[in-house]
Amino acid sequence: MGGRAGATRELIVHRDAPLLAQAVAARLVTKLVDVLAAKDHAHLALTGGSVGIGSLAAVAELPARVAVDWKRVHLWWSDERFLPEGDPERNVTQARRALLDKLELDAAFVHAMPASDGPDGDDLEAAAQRYAADLARFAGPDSDVPDFDVELFGMGPDGHVASLFPEHPGVYEEEPSVIAVHNSPKPPPNRLSFTFRTIQSAREVWVVAAGGEKAAAAHMALSGGGRVQVPAAGALGHVRTLWLLDRACAADLPPGLNRPASP
Repeated sequence: MGGRAGATRELIVHRDAPLLAQAVAARLVTKLVDVLAAKDHAHLALTGGSVGIGSLAAVAELPARVAVDWKRVHLWWSDERFLPEGDPERNVTQARRALLDKLELDAAFVHAMPASDGPDGDDLEAAAQRYAADLARFAGPDSDVPDFDVELFGMGPDGHVASLFPEHPGVYEEEPSVIAVHNSPKPPPNRLSFTFRTIQSAREVWVVAAGGEKAAAAHMALSGGGRVQVPAAGALGHVRTLWLLDRACAADLPPGLNRPASP
């Protein structure tokens, strides 16, 4: 698994969280335009969290977003809170309010993770299997997940990505593409999440984080920490891995890694 992922991480540091969100938005729009110029469809995995949703809101404010043929973009989620449909804490609900409701999308290409009042009821394992089956429907040869062009991740102060938490059972999962997460250390306790295998299937992985409370985790992840202790270290694309941080989050990084991108 680890052998397929690219080992080199690129780092870009922006001045503050608002500028970071704007830069991520511009980068994402440009990437999608390029992908759709080369092939029929794009596969993008979205994330939640303040910076992740803030980046989507920044896309909504970006005039260049109209350059993307959004009807050709498959939207996925790398994790989700297992709550009822429409719950304000669900990542998909927040994404709809921030951006998706403002776009012309193909509803069949918006792949929300199951809700707790969905067809599987409160059966978290069945919900994970349902999403894994959806991923497999769009997989390429010799794979059970799509050829993701970009997977976008936030990072928690503890270094978690998706719903893979330090030392939690999910970080040891190897086989499934999607897992049920019980007893999450961060509420709500029940969640769905990509595994590292699915994360590392992406051509590009972008980790986007802001704030001094995440500086220690960023330092660990970018300085050789293991993915069990700091799951963000396992967020690797097999072609490119990009870390997009604000100055506060990058404050503890060694000088050689810290490459500011804006004044």
